[in-house]
Amino acid sequence: MKKLLFFLIPAFILAVILILSYQFFFIKKNIKGALQVTSNPQSKIYVDGRLIGQTPLCKCEAEDMLPVGSYTLKLVPLDPVLNEYQEKIEIAPSVLTVVDRKFGKGATSDGSVIFLTRLPEKTESSLLVLSLPDKADVFMDNASVGQTPILLSDLTESDHALRVKKNGYKDKVVRIRTPKGYKLTARIYIGIDETVKETTASPAAALSLTPSKRNEKVVILQTPNGFLRVREEASINAAEISRVSPGEVFEVVDEKSGWYQIKLEGGQEGWISSQFAKKQE
Repeated sequence: MKKLLFFLIPAFILAVILILSYQFFFIKKNIKGALQVTSNPQSKIYVDGRLIGQTPLCKCEAEDMLPVGSYTLKLVPLDPVLNEYQEKIEIAPSVLTVVDRKFGKGATSDGSVIFLTRLPEKTESSLLVLSLPDKADVFMDNASVGQTPILLSDLTESDHALRVKKNGYKDKVVRIRTPKGYKLTARIYIGIDETVKETTASPAAALSLTPSKRNEKVVILQTPNGFLRVREEASINAAEISRVSPGEVFEVVDEKSGWYQIKLEGGQEGWISSQFAKKQE
């Protein structure tokens, strides 16, 4: 009897391990979610470096959906003049992730990434609104609700007009639906409004920074592309002379509305958008 138990117990444990492994590796792997991607103008779509089609695209049928997980999404406009766009996205079980991008020159591009995650309580609902840049005003159905980043709870299960606005940037309006049992995350990218004319600066304001401010430094923030362009002049249409990476720190040489002039390695100077840089304390 003892010999029989000696063989049966390990066999039982092995069977349990095999069943759990099957559930974790096979069933888990086959849980999928949908992805919809639109852009203007049309662009090629890459997921983790693999071309999956062109916009508009919807991986919404069971056989086309993506396994649950994190992916690197890259959109390459068919117009070679426009810059590509790269974004980290999450595919959640049995729900739709929606990516939209409107390409423009430089920082005039805008877009959104919207996805759902399940909540523990099926009767609850919430909305998380993030923006780049942050500290943007948020309106739900034309009512002001605060500034980004913001988390809203107990929303009605219906369609809403979500509007994000910030001085110097174009308003971004997105239509959303907040279902019960889910948190909807809306990541909104707002583009610079080129129609906003810069206020004529006084002679004193037009001067370069005083010597005391020349000791200031800026750290490069995260960008959608993973890098930040350094331009010859303080304009999105100026020539690109270099690229810098998030986390790098540079000395500030001069400053204009929306721009920092920084000193690069080797002493070269160039301009970066202040949207993606922050002064160090």
